[in-house]
Amino acid sequence: MISLDEINDAKQRIYNIAHITPILQSEQLSKICGNQLFLKSEHLQKTGSFKIRGASNKVIHSVENGAKFVSAASSGNHGQAVAYVANKYGIPATIVVPEDASTCKTNAIRAYNGKVEFCGTTSEERINRAQEIAGNENGVYIPPYDDPYIMAGQGTVGLEILDQVENVDAIIVPIGGGGLLAGILTAIKETNPRIKVIGVEPECANDTYLSLINKKVTSVTTNTIADGLRTSQPGQLTFPILMKYLDDLVLVSEDEIRQAFSFVMERTKQLIEPSSATTIAAAIFDKLNLRDENIVSVISGGNVDLNKVHQFIRL
Repeated sequence: MISLDEINDAKQRIYNIAHITPILQSEQLSKICGNQLFLKSEHLQKTGSFKIRGASNKVIHSVENGAKFVSAASSGNHGQAVAYVANKYGIPATIVVPEDASTCKTNAIRAYNGKVEFCGTTSEERINRAQEIAGNENGVYIPPYDDPYIMAGQGTVGLEILDQVENVDAIIVPIGGGGLLAGILTAIKETNPRIKVIGVEPECANDTYLSLINKKVTSVTTNTIADGLRTSQPGQLTFPILMKYLDDLVLVSEDEIRQAFSFVMERTKQLIEPSSATTIAAAIFDKLNLRDENIVSVISGGNVDLNKVHQFIRL
């Protein structure tokens, strides 16, 4: 478990790196959802996703303790964040990405002077390789989600929501490995347990959903357009927090993700990732069982290959 104090410590540690991202609203989107919907816009965050929060908290802590090299395993967003912070602190970083990684994300890693290595298609393959590289270089492996410093950094999203939105009734969070959700859960439930926190997964990447049913970490084979949520199982450290605090978890289909992605682009003029669109889909398609409440949808990132946008649009 992590604590609220650790999240507040992370807030201070990452102050000069991560942005306080804005809350956006769409009157039309709120009307369709039957709730007052607020968008916590982490797609406007530095490096284009919430991942900079946990990555900066972990990398800075590592550098303060003598790290001269870092590695990471990532489908893209975590890797960009680690490369950015490592470059800012003047140490090399190698990011292991899947063979089908988004071009815009690998280009960004290189732009931040990170070295990119392609390895397999599963999270286990790239994690094992990144850990091996860190060992060979006498460096520090920066996990994508299953780490107290990562979770605490992501939890700063929850602190900002409490500051920015009055009378929040529920917060909707996408789930990959569970680091973002675990951090937000801790921040919210240790501050105001009345607020509901609901997780969202794609139907074809439902590892956390099955793990909660089975009451133990359960692995699946994933295949979803929401590439940031393609982890095969929740983290060993994140899962107990979800078990303790999570109010509900809902699933959305690939078609529902596409419709939500298309709606946000057309009506709000915001380019968000399919992973982010899962939370909008849950609200649009009435998965939340909520009416006339103040709901914050966490928009986790906006790093989308422009040449793949047509694949995510439902015409």
